[in-house]
Amino acid sequence: MIDARAARATPDDFRRRLARKRAGETFDAWLAADERWRSLVPRVDELRARTKLKGKPTPTQLEELRGVKDELQQVEQQLGAAEQERDALALRLPNLPADDVPDGSTEDDVRELRRVGDPPQLGEAKEHLELGRFEMERAAKMSGARFGFWVGDTGRLALALYRYGLDRLAAKGYTTVLPPVLVREDALVGTGAFPSDAVNVYKTADDDLYLAGTAEIPLASFHAGEILPPDELPLRYVAFSPCFRREAGAAGKDTRGMIRVHQFNKVEQFVLATPDTSWDEHETMLANTEELVRDLDLPYRIVVLPAGDVSAASAKTYDVEIWFPSQGRYRETASITNTTDWQARRLQIRMRDERGLELVHLLNGTAIVDRMALAVLENFQGEVPDVLQQYGAPAKIEQ
Repeated sequence: MIDARAARATPDDFRRRLARKRAGETFDAWLAADERWRSLVPRVDELRARTKLKGKPTPTQLEELRGVKDELQQVEQQLGAAEQERDALALRLPNLPADDVPDGSTEDDVRELRRVGDPPQLGEAKEHLELGRFEMERAAKMSGARFGFWVGDTGRLALALYRYGLDRLAAKGYTTVLPPVLVREDALVGTGAFPSDAVNVYKTADDDLYLAGTAEIPLASFHAGEILPPDELPLRYVAFSPCFRREAGAAGKDTRGMIRVHQFNKVEQFVLATPDTSWDEHETMLANTEELVRDLDLPYRIVVLPAGDVSAASAKTYDVEIWFPSQGRYRETASITNTTDWQARRLQIRMRDERGLELVHLLNGTAIVDRMALAVLENFQGEVPDVLQQYGAPAKIEQ
């Protein structure tokens, strides 16, 4: 949620920056609704004051009072409608993109920062389905399309990868969390998944609960409504969880294999930081993920996503893209995002210092995800890096 006071003070700057996320018109609608609401507030206050009479009212005063109450009822209804419209529009306003985020909304608009490692020179690059054991047809009979079983050595590879990420982050001081995956609507609104990404969220039929698409959602609500001492910040967490996405709009995209599925597992970094340290934390989180990928000896590149291709909550997002030999290109495997105070304002997570109450900054970032196991299979063609063998993976994947 944007800072309403700052938006009223500098509307041109907000409009310019939000237009980069294609939200300029929504911002103008919000401004108009906010102005209607603010214009009605003093009128309601005035009418309410006029209903408070001292002493016994005269017949004339009673008649006038009835008129005032009738008008008050009408104006209060108008105020409520204006407030409802303003608040609904506010939920649709994304975070302001950072100034160094590129314009655009497609893969061609990313800004590449660096490439690390050389893609392997393979005579015949087998894809992950040929190298690991993924039971897609059996899963489809049970659950439908875009599901798969990880079987045997392939499952052990994935489990080793999760432990690898969790242990490495724990050694850096991140607190391990196993969060719930079923959450209430407030948690989704708090992170911005609602309303912007509601189409991709699974809802349970009877309990008014939703399956989280990432551990970011329950972790963001872990301190919801709290006032934190600044000397306890940053708070750094690393979580393992199953994740669920409907993948609406992905018809025809990555239909083969396990690249784009409805259920996957992820190790997620999450940090609560002070406003003056959050950008440093953002770089640290990127460095953590880079280290994990680099120590797996996987070739990758780092890009900055354009303003029109990031989440509603994002002020800036780095993507870590790993090389997939079977596709001959880099694929997104991790995103590291600074949401600044946007999510904290929705969730009311604040700190108290000598200046009073101030919103904290929230950051999230992928450490490990299933897609990285697919990259390991393809880049090493079934061989397994030594670092994962230490966590129980076999030296070679056998089907």
